[in-house]
Amino acid sequence: MLRKTTRKLDADYAQEIALSALSFMAEDRDRLVRFLELTGMIPDELRTQAHSPGLLGAVLDHLLSDESLLLVFTASAGLSPEIVAPAREMLRRAA
Repeated sequence: MLRKTTRKLDADYAQEIALSALSFMAEDRDRLVRFLELTGMIPDELRTQAHSPGLLGAVLDHLLSDESLLLVFTASAGLSPEIVAPAREMLRRAA
């Protein structure tokens, strides 16, 4: 689990945040099904692309589009909600 730190956001940390967000969504069937439905992905695609910047960016986009989900995730991960958008942008540049 991530915790609030003074750690500088870099590509590795952005990926760590997104992987944590993906795990958070996978912990709840309804959350995961909603993500899959909105993206048109199937579970096999999710598994094979789990570490790709494109998929990880989509995970963060999904959180950013739903403030309540974003707040639940960041609270559970011990993160500031304000770090998610910059992490998403960093992943976008890596894609």
